[in-house]
Amino acid sequence: MDPTSLQRLVLLTSLLSGSTHQARLTVTPSSSQVFAGERVSLRCEDASEGWTVRRNTSMEIRTECGVDWGTRAGSSCNVSSMVPRDSGEYWCESTGGSTSDSITITVSAVILQSPALPATEGDDVTLTCRTKMADNLLAEFYKDGVSIRTEPDGHMTLLHVSRSDEGLYKCSFQGKESAWSRLSVSGKPPTTTRPPTSSFSTTMDPPTASSAPPASSLHLVFRVICHLVVFCPYCISTFLMVSIYRERARGSDPTPPTHAEQGLDDDYDDVMSAVTTEHQF
Repeated sequence: MDPTSLQRLVLLTSLLSGSTHQARLTVTPSSSQVFAGERVSLRCEDASEGWTVRRNTSMEIRTECGVDWGTRAGSSCNVSSMVPRDSGEYWCESTGGSTSDSITITVSAVILQSPALPATEGDDVTLTCRTKMADNLLAEFYKDGVSIRTEPDGHMTLLHVSRSDEGLYKCSFQGKESAWSRLSVSGKPPTTTRPPTSSFSTTMDPPTASSAPPASSLHLVFRVICHLVVFCPYCISTFLMVSIYRERARGSDPTPPTHAEQGLDDDYDDVMSAVTTEHQF
């Protein structure tokens, strides 16, 4: 590979690396306005090595953290005590010249605490008007130069923010005003949803053969009836025979049977013959 092609490959790799590792500046406390003497920490998140915090103020341009202001710790920068001249624009910058989005920080006696980073569409956002001497104060809030609300405790909550809530906000207390603070709203990240699934089946199972009565059931019923018809006379005759035997056993008179009794015995023999014949059938 010739040297020219190698240089182009290295340049392309560096450009891709810079666009892939885009840094994001975060501020602690998460407010674009702070009191004088307050400690502030700035950090380049999601960044590779070589990213530093820089700023523009009314007195200096593109100065790097750790040179004339702040204390650098890797990709972070700490300011132990903010002063009014620290008000300005802050951002992250790589050695290759890539930059992150910037954040404007203002040092004031009356501050409007608002999100330093863009709020997500649909979230609730609370703006708080504060002084170093008192909280929960009667404050008037403004948007884009127009008074919109007065709150007795110094808190104003915007419910379910949308792009229409974007703009410049400030508050005032006893004639003292805070600096303007910009509220930005970003769209919700796309979410993937699955189609709803039914918890039950709407198809019915076809009727099975077990739902209909079996063909052999009628034949079984018929056989049961036939057995009852055959065995009922047998049972009746058995009962009569036992009854007659018991009556004879109880009698103490050994007199020969009368003509009626002899006829009853003949009838019993005829019945038994008929039952035996029917049973054999």
